[in-house]
Amino acid sequence: MQDWLKAGFGLWWLSGEIAVVMALRGLKLSAGGPAAAAEMQRMVTEKMAAALALQAMAWRGALGATMPAAVDRSARYYRKRVAANRRRLSRI
Repeated sequence: MQDWLKAGFGLWWLSGEIAVVMALRGLKLSAGGPAAAAEMQRMVTEKMAAALALQAMAWRGALGATMPAAVDRSARYYRKRVAANRRRLSRI
């Protein structure tokens, strides 16, 4: 039970970070111009790279032997990347 609580909290935290990044990206994209085009390209590239890297981790068994461990490690993997985007997009 404790493992599922940890995994659930990790997903909850990730969803909050994602909401912030979506709002910040929306603002940047709505401004238009070369910066918006670059952000769109970066977003798509990052998403593809992250999905492939996570899939490789799963194939190597790096996500753990149980479902709660896999959920938790996947959420931690994405949280690092989402937090980096939040920091980058928050700069003025």
